[in-house]
Amino acid sequence: MAIIVSSNQEFLQNLYDAFNNREIETIISFMRPDVKWANGVEGGFIYGRNAVREYWCNQFKDIQAELETLTFETDENNRNVVTVHQVIKDLQGNLLADTTVHQIFTIEDGLISLYEIGETETIKEMIQKARNSDRK
Repeated sequence: MAIIVSSNQEFLQNLYDAFNNREIETIISFMRPDVKWANGVEGGFIYGRNAVREYWCNQFKDIQAELETLTFETDENNRNVVTVHQVIKDLQGNLLADTTVHQIFTIEDGLISLYEIGETETIKEMIQKARNSDRK
């Protein structure tokens, strides 16, 4: 993997900053209208800006996720791969998940057309696993 051109790195860092500040409309503005977005909570994909807006609004009602970018790279398919430290807490501040994930972006004409997650485990599965290990 190679290091990304700085304009994509800056673009994506601005996306993460908007996410951490819960600026949903700013996040949406980074996407093509027909974006295909990975559903990190339940798996699968959602399609289009309105579906992504609804996804984020619903997620922010249940959990607090903080994303810290660690590395920016480009893969052999020219996708932007961002390694992220992800901390997920419930609304009371209790830790639900603390992990490192690879988030993969395809950028076309200056906007995100596809967002994928490198790991197969969903946020829901991570939280369930953490809850099960707390009970032992």
